[in-house]
Amino acid sequence: MLTLLSKNWWIFLLRGILAILFGVMAFAWPGLTLATLVTFFGAWALVSGCFALFGAFSGKKSGGDWWVLLLHGLLGIVVGVLTFRSPGITAIAILWYIAFWAIVTGVIEVATAIRLRKEIRGEGWIMLAGIASVIFGALLLAYPGAGALALITLIAAYAAVFGVILVVASLRLRKLGSPAAA
Repeated sequence: MLTLLSKNWWIFLLRGILAILFGVMAFAWPGLTLATLVTFFGAWALVSGCFALFGAFSGKKSGGDWWVLLLHGLLGIVVGVLTFRSPGITAIAILWYIAFWAIVTGVIEVATAIRLRKEIRGEGWIMLAGIASVIFGALLLAYPGAGALALITLIAAYAAVFGVILVVASLRLRKLGSPAAA
């Protein structure tokens, strides 16, 4: 799995940059309508899923646990498509989409970090990204009555923190995949 992840370190980097951009845009324009937020979220989940899917298929040749990235990618694509298909959905339904996506994504990332703990040092960054996702999803489920502005701020903060963590993880994976690390 380490070979697959270190070879595709740039996928973590792109996902992290997308998350940071999404978070910054949500912070910059907190008065966005819910429909615009839905569009931004749908695009983020869809593009992130496509990158993870690409990583899975490019890593399939090397064997190993490529199916984890495949599952991650398919989940992002399904959530993105569902989001675009139902733009008039209520805030609660959007909240559930985002919450369950974040929780499942987080669990997958924690499981990935646990599998890597004997192969690399610094796997805690991947685990931290997963824990942040699970906490974010749980908070959304626990407080569904929060106002739209609070939801946007929470989503923006999560996306920015998650993105920074993924960028740090990608740089760590890149370093581990370099010839000097071998």
